Amino acid sequence: MTHDSTTASRVASIFPPEVIPTKMADGRDLIYYVDTEGPTEILEDARDISPVIPASVARYDALVGEWVGIAGHRQTRTYLPPANQCPLCPTTPEFETEMPSPDYDVTVFENRFPSFAPIGASTAPEPLGADALFMEIPGNGRCEVVCFTSNHTALVSDLNPVRIGTVIQAWADRTEALGHIPGLEQVFCFINQGAEIGVTLAHPHGQIYGYPFVTPKTAAMVRHADDYRARTGGNLFGDILDREIADGSRIVASNEHWVAFVPFAARWPVEVSIYPRRQVPDLPATNAAERLTLAAIYLEVMHRMEGVFDDTMPAITAWHQAPVNVGREEFWLHMQILSIRRAPGKLKYLAGSESGMGAFVNDITPESAAQRLRDVVLTPTESGAQA
Repeated sequence: MTHDSTTASRVASIFPPEVIPTKMADGRDLIYYVDTEGPTEILEDARDISPVIPASVARYDALVGEWVGIAGHRQTRTYLPPANQCPLCPTTPEFETEMPSPDYDVTVFENRFPSFAPIGASTAPEPLGADALFMEIPGNGRCEVVCFTSNHTALVSDLNPVRIGTVIQAWADRTEALGHIPGLEQVFCFINQGAEIGVTLAHPHGQIYGYPFVTPKTAAMVRHADDYRARTGGNLFGDILDREIADGSRIVASNEHWVAFVPFAARWPVEVSIYPRRQVPDLPATNAAERLTLAAIYLEVMHRMEGVFDDTMPAITAWHQAPVNVGREEFWLHMQILSIRRAPGKLKYLAGSESGMGAFVNDITPESAAQRLRDVVLTPTESGAQA
């Protein structure tokens, strides 16, 4: 469950990647991250396209004290196109896409159909004021797409540590950039993978959201971490990590900078958290060594998850980072990887208890889930023993 330094040294040889910013035909930002050798051909977006005018709002649910985004314009977004019409593949003479160049490594661009609109772009109404029951504000924010490879059929687990290192660098860069946009309160990097999860584009990609509010789950973490500090004098995240390491029954993988474990109260049939051993609030606060070793342990966890069942592994990768303006002193960056697969041919659905009450029931004990993950036999490359 440990990794040597070979993988990290291979990634370090080209780290960090070259960053090339440009623009799309409708004015949206497009950023190339280059991690391969040789000249990079960056072509101008020659499409004749008009900007989409978002109509995002955020409404406050006074019953539970949470904000809900409303984005009616997203009903017209591209939905499961055939491979030869994928908007995330490189442009060809037959089909123009969001990627004007004939090939690319990693790209980041503004979503054409964002859940939250850039400040000043939304047609949403002005705030309704201090109405405690029906409060609505413009859905100002930022939504970006991160493409991991030009290979349409690849999975995240197919990528090598160099490419995952580039993706991590892009996540860190964009978290830093979005954190400086006025009005944004939280940055969330995530990956939806698999048709069962509900992806609308099969091409390997992730997303980054800049929210105009602190999300409910993060707000709860901040609140409980503050309460724990007041009661015990300790850090909630750090004490949980220490207990998991001491117990060991739920540890899945580890290296000098990161520890992967199934949470004590895991909600999902297959769920792993990856914590840095050092407290940092977000990805920009990690150092080069931490980012390099993260690539190997992330890939190992993905391979282990895919090896649990002889079936597809629909999964979500979610980065939990400190909010931009509050709770940063106590927060501890961590990644959550979860799957709705509970058995071959069976999925975990969010039915009555989960959807109606927010009360999860997990049919697999976290300890047995961790043992299943540890029992998966990996090749040396999959386990991080060599690049």
